[in-house]
Amino acid sequence: MSIAQNDQERQLVEWLADMNEDDAVPLATRMLLEEGVNPMHVLDLCREAMDIVGKRFEEGEYFLPELVLAGEMLDNVGAIAKPLIKQGDGGGAAKLGKVLIGTVHGDLHDIGKNIVTFMLDINGFEVKDIGVDVSVQTFIDEIKAYQPDVVGLSGFLTLAFDSMKETIAAFDAAGLRNDFKIMIGGGQIDETVRSYTGADAFGVNAVEAVGLCRNWLGVAA
Repeated sequence: MSIAQNDQERQLVEWLADMNEDDAVPLATRMLLEEGVNPMHVLDLCREAMDIVGKRFEEGEYFLPELVLAGEMLDNVGAIAKPLIKQGDGGGAAKLGKVLIGTVHGDLHDIGKNIVTFMLDINGFEVKDIGVDVSVQTFIDEIKAYQPDVVGLSGFLTLAFDSMKETIAAFDAAGLRNDFKIMIGGGQIDETVRSYTGADAFGVNAVEAVGLCRNWLGVAA
């Protein structure tokens, strides 16, 4: 089926959001491998679809199985997109700094986190991903062991905002807050949420996350 580029992109977002795996994944694959669409743009379309999925989950239209299926679809697309991104990476450079990243407790979403982790890695950062539904104490233990320059807190659902706030408050209580910068991302995060949680900054996508880390560590783009 041949459709205009904009129509094709809207179709991909719609199929992903509607859990139409049989059509969405082949379309994304064709866009990446046959049509040469920028892989970061395809991942951005995927993130747009996941925003819709998150809203439907919070409104009670979708449930945990839909979130799991959405994650599987994104993993399939990401497996194709990521090597295409990495082809443009020079590689071999010394690591620029250490980043610890995880999804806060109460949230099982990992798609955005995984893309950020990948982008930080190919841009020269040493990244430790500690997974999803990460407890406050686990974050603290991992920070003490890993001693990161930046900590990334991910959360897709609005309930994650309270978890982020609680986690950052615990860093302060443990005397760790001034040892690293904190960035948050995922879902409907904006400056109001950043202020509420006490994070240093927020990013709406993986490119912004890389930019934040570069700025904080004084690394030229």
